[in-house]
Amino acid sequence: MEACEIVECWMTDAAPAVLATVIGVEGHAYRKPGAMMLLYADGRTRGTISPGCLERDLLERAQRLLAESRCEIVKYDMRPEEDAIWGDALGCGGVIKVLLEPLAGEAADAFREVGARLGAGEETSIIRYRDGAAIAYEVRAKRTADRPAVPAASRFERLLFEQNVTPRPRLLLFGAGFDAEPVARIAGALGFGVVVVDWRPGLLSVARFPGAELICGSPAEVAVELGAGPPDYALVMGHQMQKDRALIEALLPARLAYIGVIGSARRIAHLFDGLPMPPFVRAPVGLRIGAEGAEEIAVSIAAELIAVRRKNGSGEADERVENRCYLPGGRAERQNGQAQAVPGVCGW
Repeated sequence: MEACEIVECWMTDAAPAVLATVIGVEGHAYRKPGAMMLLYADGRTRGTISPGCLERDLLERAQRLLAESRCEIVKYDMRPEEDAIWGDALGCGGVIKVLLEPLAGEAADAFREVGARLGAGEETSIIRYRDGAAIAYEVRAKRTADRPAVPAASRFERLLFEQNVTPRPRLLLFGAGFDAEPVARIAGALGFGVVVVDWRPGLLSVARFPGAELICGSPAEVAVELGAGPPDYALVMGHQMQKDRALIEALLPARLAYIGVIGSARRIAHLFDGLPMPPFVRAPVGLRIGAEGAEEIAVSIAAELIAVRRKNGSGEADERVENRCYLPGGRAERQNGQAQAVPGVCGW
């Protein structure tokens, strides 16, 4: 789950919980700095920061921290040469530093403010400072080139972690044919806010597109009415040449983050005849994985959406396959019994 989804979860279910945030990584890790998960007092969790190998330990720590109303930092060493924890051979190849903080008092207030800003469509930064044995919080608009960071107030010891939280990206899916169903389903699971647009009301149903916003009308006109712009992603899947052409003409000037157009190379050539094809347009849509059929094509599209979203967020996206090293259970248990959760690094 993305950070914005974690915030949404707690805003709708603000039961006693500890927020776990990855604040540092050395080497390879399953999740990167800024990844978050919720650890509820009743044992429920939302989100993940590992393939499942750290959650049991985190839950045990969360119960204690809720009772003691304090924060903690724990460091997990998962390099292959180190010993396994609880008999599981992790071997992920890196070191992860996790901040655990009960969502109460000032932390809860900061989280609520982040949620309110996200609800208004604002990209937000939540900054944590060391303040003695506690944490001080600041929430402000996301830092950009024309909005530099503000130095920490002198009463704080030092900056602990600054995290940008971006609203759920909107995916405008133009065309409600059978091939749009798996795309909408997978994109929703990936954290996109899906809007399905079609001129045929019979195709727009909650049963076919659960969780999506459904709009009936001319795709080109709806794109303008929705105010499609740079933060948005769009898929042109109408399979009707004139309507798709009109839609593309409406979308290109808006310079969206991504425009994907489904179809053969020949069809794409006709659609874009006389039109520019800027870098944010992917036509034909999807990564080249040899996909066949609606489900596989949806996977190739989803993979491309992820690559673009990651690149837009950090510049680190790569369409190559990455070597993920070992997952839990892939190596034998080590003999000396030392845990990978490094002792002596918890707390301040």
